[in-house]
This record gives sequence, C-alpha cells and structure tokens, in this order.
Amino acid sequence: MKLLIIEDDESAAKSLRNGLVEAGFSVDLAHDGETGLQQAQDGDHDLWVIDVMLPGRDGLSVLKALRDQGRSTPALIVSALGEVDERVEGLRAGGDDYVVKPYAFAELLARIEALLRRSRSFGSGPETMLELADLKMDLLSRSVTRAGQAIDLQPREFSLLEYLMRHAGQVVTRTMLLENVWEYFFDPQTNVVDVHISRLRQKIDKSFATPLLHTVRGSGYILRPEA
Repeated sequence: MKLLIIEDDESAAKSLRNGLVEAGFSVDLAHDGETGLQQAQDGDHDLWVIDVMLPGRDGLSVLKALRDQGRSTPALIVSALGEVDERVEGLRAGGDDYVVKPYAFAELLARIEALLRRSRSFGSGPETMLELADLKMDLLSRSVTRAGQAIDLQPREFSLLEYLMRHAGQVVTRTMLLENVWEYFFDPQTNVVDVHISRLRQKIDKSFATPLLHTVRGSGYILRPEA
C-alpha cells in the first residue's frame, strides 16, 4: 500500500517514513502544502497523513481542496494543535482521524491500519488480498499462508513477497527490488536482495512440493507455479 506524508519537519517525516517502510508500506514525502497537494492529485495513494501547520498552504486547506475535487482517499491529520475545537475543525475539513503530536508510532500505525480496514469495508479501499496458487497474503492483517499453513515473515520479507506477488509471472530484476522494496535508487554493491530471496524461498517453498519462487539466470527472479 502506498501512503503520502505531508510534513514540514523533515527529520520527523523521515523517521515516520522509515517506520512505515519497515511496516511494509511504500511512502512518498512532501514538505509543504503546495507540493503535498500536487503529489496527492498526481499520485495513486491509499492514504494521506497530513500535518496541519505547513509552509505555503496549511494542511486543512490542502485537504479541503482535495475533498472539493471529489477525492475520497482516507486522510489522517497529525498536529500539535490538540484542543477539541481544533480536532473538530480538522475532521470537518475532511479528515477521517486526528492524532495529536507527540504521538507513539505504534498508535499512529494502528490508526492507519484501522482507516484502511474501514475504507475496505465501504468498498472503496485498495486491494487487500493477494493470491498465487495456494499462497495467500492478507495486506491488512499482514499474514501469509500457503496451503493453509501460516508463514512467519519479517517486515522486509513481507514487503519483498508483496512486490513479487504484485508482479507474479513477470521477471523482476535485482535493481527493481532495490528501488521498490529497499528504496535504494542506486546499486550499493550489496547482496541484500540475494540474502532475502534465499530466506523467503526457504519459508514459502522448502516445505511444499511445488516451488513458486524461481531464479531466472542473468535476469532476476519470478514468482509463478511452474519452473
């Protein structure tokens, strides 16, 4: 799932982004209201996290503009302004939830997951279940099973498998994985992809008769039922 964070405190935004990436999300950042509005209009995001106090254009005016355009993407407002009237104003501007700074990351993550579940229940949410043969991934509960057997994955392994499942039947290169799973936009000469592919293969293939994760020599990897 893809999130957009509009937050002018670059250090806080980076820290939040790192936590959400580790939790398996893809995250875009904007540090002012105008840029955030443009990214929200141009991007295919599943949820927006919007700070109220932004340079150029405040977060509530950004959200109002998006709602006036008919955009229904769930929005979580974060702000140091925590009085009742301020929270009410944020919700009336189009926010689906409101978190007061400082907040615990675990609570913010839980609220994001709750908003995504709510969106799904109204039929307007993004795809939340991926399947390939007997391999199933629930993106909301962050659980994976194969032939009904639970598979325990670390956050990065989960993100790696999600990317492979979204591109099932396609050859995925090492560079594609570095850019989309690790968000490295260069090759740092690391074997991190190979190590995680090996671990993932052990977990999803070792105990089952039909392998799903295959190496395409000289090209990359592919997830499919056949060799």
